[in-house]
Amino acid sequence: MSNLFNQPLNIINIGLARFAEDLIKQSAKVYQLDWQPAGGGNLPLIETLTYLEQTEIAQKIDLANQEAFQRITQASPVLIGYGKAKEVIPGMQDKMLLHAGPPINWEKMNGPMRGAITGAIVFEGWAKNLTQAEELAASGEIKFSPCHEHQAVGSMTGVTSPSMYVHIVENKTHGNFAFTNLSEQLAKILRMGANDQSVIDRLNWMRDILGPMLAEAMTFCDDGIDLRLMLSQALHMGDECHNRNIAGTVLLNQKLTPYILETHFSNKDKKDVFNFIASSDYFSGPTWMVCCKAALDAAQGIPYSTVLTTMARNGTEFGIRVAGLQNQWFTGPAQQVIGPMFAGYKPEDSGLDVGDSAITETYGIGGFAMAAAPAIVSLVGGTVKDAIRYSKTMNQITVGNNPNITIPSLNFMGIPTGIDIRKVVENNLLPVINTAIAHKDAGIGMIGAGIVHPPMEAFQKALFAFGQTYAK
Repeated sequence: MSNLFNQPLNIINIGLARFAEDLIKQSAKVYQLDWQPAGGGNLPLIETLTYLEQTEIAQKIDLANQEAFQRITQASPVLIGYGKAKEVIPGMQDKMLLHAGPPINWEKMNGPMRGAITGAIVFEGWAKNLTQAEELAASGEIKFSPCHEHQAVGSMTGVTSPSMYVHIVENKTHGNFAFTNLSEQLAKILRMGANDQSVIDRLNWMRDILGPMLAEAMTFCDDGIDLRLMLSQALHMGDECHNRNIAGTVLLNQKLTPYILETHFSNKDKKDVFNFIASSDYFSGPTWMVCCKAALDAAQGIPYSTVLTTMARNGTEFGIRVAGLQNQWFTGPAQQVIGPMFAGYKPEDSGLDVGDSAITETYGIGGFAMAAAPAIVSLVGGTVKDAIRYSKTMNQITVGNNPNITIPSLNFMGIPTGIDIRKVVENNLLPVINTAIAHKDAGIGMIGAGIVHPPMEAFQKALFAFGQTYAK
C-alpha cells in the first residue's frame, strides 16, 4: 500500500466528468468512464428491467428474440414488380394519402409534411391549386394513414397517393409483401415538402412514363431481383444503403437495363428514364427501404420478443413498434438532425426528423453500417473514426450480427441486427440514424443531412407496456 503513493497513478473516473477535469488540471492521468445507472435511474424502469431479468421470462424473451433474429436474417426480399399504389397496396383507398411515421392529423403536421400532402392532392387532381388543397386537407375529407400500417414505407414525408407507382417486394422465405414509392431523386421534391409545378410535372411523368416502363420491364424478369444479395454487394462496394447509394444504384440499374430495353416505349422515353436514373445516386434508396420492410415485417407478432420492427418519424413524433407488442405505436418527440447544411442554410432552417427511412437502421444498415461507407461522413458529418465507432457500438443494443450482410472494414462483421428495447434502456444507448434534412417550411426541400437519435421516451414507454403485457 505504501508504494501506491510513490508511483504515478492511473485513475478511472466513473460518472461525473468534473472530477476527472479537476484531476487533469493536477496533471494526473485519468480515464473517464461515461456511466449512468440503468434506465437513467428511473425506479419504475429499473423495476421493469429487473422483472424481465427473472429466469422464467428472460428465457422466453431470449428464445423469442432468437426467432425474430432468424426471421429477419433469413428473409429473402425479392423485387417482383412495380404497380399503382391503389392497385397493389393493401387497404389503399380513394381520397387516402399514406405518410411516414406514426399516425398524425393535419393539425399536427409540420411544414414539409403539409407541403407534401397539398402537393399530392394537386397531383391527384382533387384540388386545382395549393390553396384549395390546404382547405381540402383540413376538411377531414382526406384520410391520412401511416405507410407502415399498409405494409409500406415512404422516404422523408413518405406521402404516397393512389396514382403513384410503387415497388412490389415479396419476402420469398415467409411469403409477406412490402411496398414503397419510387425515388423522385434529390433536392426539390415532394417527399421533402416541395410542391411547385416542377414537382407536379415530375410526378406526372413518373406516373405516365417511368412507373409503367419499370412495371413492364419487370414482366421480362421471371425470377425477380434478389435484393438481399444486391444489398450485400452494395455494402462491399462502399455504400451503407441509406444516404450513400452509389453502388446500389449502379447495381440496380445494371439489373433493370436489359428489361427496360425490351419494353415497348420509344427510344426517347427510355433515354429520359436512363437520364433520370443517372441524375442522382438515390434512385435505389427506396429499394433498400422496402427490402428492409419486407424482412422486418416477418418478425411482427412474435410473443415475448423485445425486438424492434419499426422506427419511423412523421416530423412531429418519432414512433417505434415492437415484435411482441404487435401494431402498437410508442412515440416521443421528433428530434433535430445534426449535420452539415447546404450553402445558404443554417440549423434553425431545418425541420425535425422525418421519414420511414429509419427502417434501414432497424434492419441494420444505414447508420448501423457506416463503417462500410466511410465516405458518408462528407455528407452527414463526423469522421471516419466516428463511422467505425457507430457500427461497433450498435452491437451493444442488438441481438446478433447478420451473416448475410457484412462490413469488410470490420473483418466482415455482420451488420448489428435486432434492436432490443431492453438493451437500449438498460445501457442508455440509442440507435444511431443518418438521414436527410428537410427545410422546416413547405415548398423548399432538402437542405442538408446529418445524424440523429430517437427519443428515449419512446423506448421507455415500450418497455413499460411490454412489462405490463407479459406480467404474471
